[in-house]
Amino acid sequence: MINYHHILAVVEADRETQPALSRAKEIATKTGAKVTAISVVYDLSYNMTTMLSPEERDAMKDAVTYEHASGLSDSLNEMGFSDIDIVVQWNKRSYETIIRYAIENDIDLVVKATKRHDDLASVIFTPTDWHLLRKCPSPILLVKEHDWPEGGEIIAAVNVGSEDPDHAKLNDKLTVIANDYAALLSGNVNLVNSYPSTPLNIAIEVPEFDPDSYNNAVKHHHNEEMAAHASKFDIARDRCFVKEGLPEHVIPMVAKDIDAELVVIGTVGRIGLSAALIGNTAEHVIDELNCDVLAIKPEGFVSPLANK
Repeated sequence: MINYHHILAVVEADRETQPALSRAKEIATKTGAKVTAISVVYDLSYNMTTMLSPEERDAMKDAVTYEHASGLSDSLNEMGFSDIDIVVQWNKRSYETIIRYAIENDIDLVVKATKRHDDLASVIFTPTDWHLLRKCPSPILLVKEHDWPEGGEIIAAVNVGSEDPDHAKLNDKLTVIANDYAALLSGNVNLVNSYPSTPLNIAIEVPEFDPDSYNNAVKHHHNEEMAAHASKFDIARDRCFVKEGLPEHVIPMVAKDIDAELVVIGTVGRIGLSAALIGNTAEHVIDELNCDVLAIKPEGFVSPLANK
């Protein structure tokens, strides 16, 4: 079962509504967790105050922070969030403040809203979202403005075809969490796994290569592994989806087909040059999803911001 004690909801001043707070409060109501709303402020005019003394610069920061905290408190009271603690901090890089607060306060879940394109079928993930996905050790729930109905569909995006034991552990972790959310929301768990298409270059360069036999063998392997994984968690076979293609195509396609409310996905938290060159599969998938996403780090993940 979900055992949340402290949830951190990211409040964004430019939003008329606060879906992250609404979702955090909904989860807290069901789990008994405490909710803290965090807002990070920075005034660009501060960059032009180098002629001021350090004391005057600090006074400016304190005044802006206090004014924002006061206005935020009034706004949240009007929205019915009077029972939520408020933290307002000054930082140009909001993700650093959020992650450090999460680490220092043993946050069980960070909830943040995503932004929409004008096109209602698509979602923008901001640079702050990406930094949180890569560097925050706590689970990250990226939400939109919609309800979580009872009986809704929840997806655990697994990689059952890999022989890597770390992948197997992450598969188990994602499935357990999906089951926990299903129990919380009286929903249904679905497992989604993709497998690669036949490499075209092999089919061309090796005349005796039989692409149909290869494809069938790969499909059979993934189906067998999915059946074994599903049986461990008593998930019905008709809720297991094994499809050919890239994860960033397969997972959003299934999510749309079953009208999923939530996708639980693992992210390796790759940063730096490797992230630029290789990219994170989770990020490619998330960018194509039009539902809430819960991003989970593997066991043993250490944030690059820890101890800084």
